[in-house]
Amino acid sequence: MTYHSGSRAIQDRVGVRDLADHVGRSVGQGIRPVAAAFLELQPMLVVGAAAPEGGTERERGAGPAGDGRVWASLLTGEPGFVRATGVRQMSVVGGLPAGDPLAAALAVPGTAVGTIALDPRTRRRMRLNGRIRPTPRGFAVEADQVFANCPKYLQKRDSYETVAGRTADTARRGTELTPSQREFVEAADTFFLATVHPHGADASHRGGNPGFVRVDSPGELSWPDYPGNSMFLTLGNLAADPRAGLLFLDWTSGSVLQLTGTARTEFTPDGGRTVRFTLAEAVETPAASPLRWSAPAYSPANP
Repeated sequence: MTYHSGSRAIQDRVGVRDLADHVGRSVGQGIRPVAAAFLELQPMLVVGAAAPEGGTERERGAGPAGDGRVWASLLTGEPGFVRATGVRQMSVVGGLPAGDPLAAALAVPGTAVGTIALDPRTRRRMRLNGRIRPTPRGFAVEADQVFANCPKYLQKRDSYETVAGRTADTARRGTELTPSQREFVEAADTFFLATVHPHGADASHRGGNPGFVRVDSPGELSWPDYPGNSMFLTLGNLAADPRAGLLFLDWTSGSVLQLTGTARTEFTPDGGRTVRFTLAEAVETPAASPLRWSAPAYSPANP
């Protein structure tokens, strides 16, 4: 694992460079058989990337021309819709609805993407970062980084059922959170976070007991950065490029809230860290996911 300067700066500030080097040796480019088997069982995949710059408003994520906003989006399908099709290749059948902020990005060869497959049933997750290659049935990702994470801060949900999905024209857009969206965020026990750096993108998971994400104003969120694997890929990316995309999922109704903006990390004298996010745009899609999950059992690692 080769860390860029942003991750190195955070590792050095926290004093975990040696530990990060040790953990980084577990990151490879190949998809191992156990990881391939895990992927084929998953009904959902989160993808993070920067929307294309220029083009139409919809193609560039509904932002000003040239902004390249970062988003996190949810793909779902019958288990097997995402699978390893080579030692370094993950293939996905299907794609995002035309109105999704990242739909156009997934059609552009060479787009840097971060992906995370998370299974609440087993509290396992796998991250694969690489470059997009469109295919006749969807897209493939040529892997640059493949690694698993521990189950810390991941809530267990024993089962799910599949219901009818939604149409592509039901999204609600805004530049501030509505009162109901604030409740949505503050009730969350999980969200996904997309970040980028000069050579790639990353999608990660954040979890905690409901209330761990705060809405400080209609345009600002914050959450504590709990101790993790010490690589500081996400905070390192934010140190190099503050653009970020957040994805909140209502596990019982399938509604999805996508936020894009910028984020920064604040350090406290006692060694704590808080991430503060400034909202540029929110996209809420009722019943975006056809998956309806059972009630959670909160992770024993949650503070």
